[in-house]
Amino acid sequence: MPHVGRRCYYAVVPRLFFETDPPLSSPPEFSGPSDVLVYFLSLAFSTRYGSQHPLSQLALLLRRDRKIDLAPLTTFADRDVEVEADQVELDRVWQDAAPLAATLRAVVDALASGDDEIAELSADAPDLGARLDDLRRMAEQAATAGARVRLSFEL
Repeated sequence: MPHVGRRCYYAVVPRLFFETDPPLSSPPEFSGPSDVLVYFLSLAFSTRYGSQHPLSQLALLLRRDRKIDLAPLTTFADRDVEVEADQVELDRVWQDAAPLAATLRAVVDALASGDDEIAELSADAPDLGARLDDLRRMAEQAATAGARVRLSFEL
């Protein structure tokens, strides 16, 4: 019997998807929830709009001080296709796996470097390094197989 007068709220947790073309025989998976990646990728993308969030500032630091090209990491799209333009964008974000893997190696190394500023900016996202390392492993597997990859998210 339903609970009368009681409200039920469901938390919507964003999720990042990693796809390969051609599909890999043993598709890699994240070792934990990927929501922190959706947040980081979105905030890294939003630096161009002046975002002041700590993860946006982390992305700026990685670009400016570490000279890491984050373009492969910020090439992603929403999986929710509502109109033709959404499908066009989803199709556009396929990319070579090797540049993504290289970017991820550099970002994972920077996060593990012990740099105090990086640690401070990523403090509220304790799983970020582990999920980025998962994504690095996945991109390297795809690069070894000669596959293209697509990053997309679901809210």
